[in-house]
Amino acid sequence: MIFKKLIFGSVTFLSVLALAACGNSQSSSSDAVKVGVIQYAEHEALTAARQGFVEALEKAGYKEGDNLTLDVQNAQGDQANLQTMVTKLAGENDLNFAIATPAAQALLNADSETPSVFTAVTDPVEAGLVKSLEKPESSMTGSIDATDVSKQIDMLVKVVPTAKTVGIFYNSSEVNSEVQAEQAKKALEAKGLSVETATVTSSNDVQQVMTSLADKVDAIYLPTDNVVASTASTIGEILKEKKVPAMASDAAVIDAALFTYGVDYKAIGVQAGELAVKILEGEKPADLAVQKPNTAAITINDEMTKAIGIDPASIEALEQ
Repeated sequence: MIFKKLIFGSVTFLSVLALAACGNSQSSSSDAVKVGVIQYAEHEALTAARQGFVEALEKAGYKEGDNLTLDVQNAQGDQANLQTMVTKLAGENDLNFAIATPAAQALLNADSETPSVFTAVTDPVEAGLVKSLEKPESSMTGSIDATDVSKQIDMLVKVVPTAKTVGIFYNSSEVNSEVQAEQAKKALEAKGLSVETATVTSSNDVQQVMTSLADKVDAIYLPTDNVVASTASTIGEILKEKKVPAMASDAAVIDAALFTYGVDYKAIGVQAGELAVKILEGEKPADLAVQKPNTAAITINDEMTKAIGIDPASIEALEQ
C-alpha cells in the first residue's frame, strides 16, 4: 500500500510539473510581440527592405521564434490579394509593417488604429499616409525611397549628352511613379529637352508600350516602380535590341537599365525597423518623423554598356 501511494504521489507531482511547464510555455508564446508584414510584390528591392526590417528588430532583441511572431503576407502585385491580406492583418498584431505604397495605403484603409510602419514609399504625404514627414500625425510612420530626381536627370544628360528626346516609362496607377515622373518631366524640360511619356497599368502591356517608346526617344528615365521592377528583364532585352540607354532609380532593376542611381532598399528597411523598435518600446508613430534615405549609389549594367556602345568610365566618373 505504501508503495502504491508513493507511485500515485509521484505521478501526481509530475503531472503538476507538466501542467506548469505547459502553462509557462503558453505564457511565453502569448508574451511574444506580434508583427504583421504586408509586401506588395515579390521582387529584389522590396524583399531586401523586408530583410533589413527584420535585421533591425533582431539587433534590438526581437527574435522570431523566441519573443517575436511574424505574419508575412505577399500580395504578388495583385490588388485583390492585397485587400484580403490587409483585412487578415487588421487588429491582430502589436504592429504592422507595409512594404511599398499600395500596401501601405491598403493597410491604413483596413486598420487605422494599429501602429504601423512603412518603407519603399516615395511620397507618403501625397499618398495620404501622413500629414507631413516631420510630424506624421497618423498611426503610420516609416522610411521613404525618394531620390533626388533633378540629380538623376543631370546624370542621365551627362551620360547621353546627344539626347534630344527622353522617354519616361511608368505605371500610371502608382502614386510613387507619378510623383517621380512629373519631377523628371519638369527637370528635362528645364534643360530644353523634349519628353515622351508612356504608361501602363499592368505588366501585360510592358512589351508593346516599351517597344513603341524606344522607337521614339534617345534615352529613357525609369522611376521607382513595381511594374518596372517585375518586368526588368523584358525591358532590358528591348532596350539592348533598340540600343536605347535608360537610367533607373534602384539597383534592383539594373537588368532594365544602362545604370541606376537610387537608394539602398535594405538600408531603408533597417531604418523602418528602427522606427518599429521605438514604437514597440512605447513611442507613437504620430510623433516619429519619416526617415529619408541615408545613402545613394550608382550601379552600372556592364552588358548594357557593351550592347549600346557607351564607355562605363563616363558613368563611373559621376560618382567622383
